[in-house]
Amino acid sequence: MRRMATKSKKFTEYRPVALAAGLGSMLGSGIIVGLSATITVWQQGLGLTNTQVGIISGALTFAIAFGSLFGGRFAASVGLVRTFNWTNLFYGIGTLLCVFAVNFEMLLVGAVIAGITSGCDLPISLSVVSHDAPDNKTSSELVSFTQVFWQVGIFISYFCSFLVSRLDGLLGARVVFTILSLIALLTWGWRTFSTRLQYFHEAGTARIASVASQSNVMNSKSVFQALFKSENRGKLLKFFLAILIFYVGWNLLANTWGQFQTFMLVKANASQSLATGYGIVTQLLGLPLVALYAWIAGSKYRNAAFSVGSVIMFIAISAMAMGGNLLWVIMGAIFLYGLGSNFSGEALYKVWTQESFPMEIRSSIQGIINGISRICCALFAFVTPSLVMPAVIKTTMWCFAALVLVGWVAGLLMIHWQKKYGLE
Repeated sequence: MRRMATKSKKFTEYRPVALAAGLGSMLGSGIIVGLSATITVWQQGLGLTNTQVGIISGALTFAIAFGSLFGGRFAASVGLVRTFNWTNLFYGIGTLLCVFAVNFEMLLVGAVIAGITSGCDLPISLSVVSHDAPDNKTSSELVSFTQVFWQVGIFISYFCSFLVSRLDGLLGARVVFTILSLIALLTWGWRTFSTRLQYFHEAGTARIASVASQSNVMNSKSVFQALFKSENRGKLLKFFLAILIFYVGWNLLANTWGQFQTFMLVKANASQSLATGYGIVTQLLGLPLVALYAWIAGSKYRNAAFSVGSVIMFIAISAMAMGGNLLWVIMGAIFLYGLGSNFSGEALYKVWTQESFPMEIRSSIQGIINGISRICCALFAFVTPSLVMPAVIKTTMWCFAALVLVGWVAGLLMIHWQKKYGLE
């Protein structure tokens, strides 16, 4: 009981760090789902072709990948905390360009700027949490807590899109991106000027310097050296490959749902209001499950929850494969997929990464895995609009069902190796 109380006290004390980092996650999911939920409005208002829709969605994902891959290097040059503080200012600039977009090119540039900064922010935010947290246990709790904000960002985007879905022309889409801009600018102001956050950052720096001076820690920040030349290379490479395969497979599915859920529903003859309203319902139902997983992530039930979630996702995708041209089947599959994904998805990837790699390379590892997965998603996004049309969606879903199985096997291997190397 005393350990639990201490644990709760530390979590409460350092929760502002998780809140500041979580707002970045919220903006990350917000730009993905915000664009998804309004893409048909942009298409009609700006006269975009299906190819241009695919280009914008693909470019957003490429931009997120670019930010993820190179954000760590940028932070190493400019400073981790400074990068953490200022990324959301440029995110706000990108979304404001979308607000005032009058053509395809302007919308594309705004989406790319917002995508680069949001991709940069995710691994850096998690690294700041690890940097500031007083111990690994508190760090894992705070990282799990940030996942709630990812789900909140999805919910807010759907909710705002639903509220403005009956507005004429492009006004509704512009309102959604205005809200994202305001949140980004407020987050930038809080991160940059909060004296309490600054205290946590400085204390974390002092603590890390003290530990480094008293112990033989990995001094190299090279991922290549850690994976291929260090004494732990076999273990770390296994972890890296298992997490990479799991996350790429999951993210291909999540990216399709995130960017094209509304698109699929509208093309299956749902109204814009029904499509966005249903997104609100599913995300609202998912919020308690995300909060539940924040507890499960540190318990003995995490591995069982992973398998249960994978099975539910497989059932959802299989249902789409057998009846994916029917509106009610798509709606049911979306609900089941969201249910399973809460226990076998983004949050688990973050926890595994935090647990399995030294602090010195966590940010880079997260960026590389996230970047590779986003590049795969970006390439796929160029053809996704044609693959989720009612005439071909069944074949596409059978391929996705196979991806779920591949990710499940990779996850089982990760669980096995964690047990083998004493991380559980």
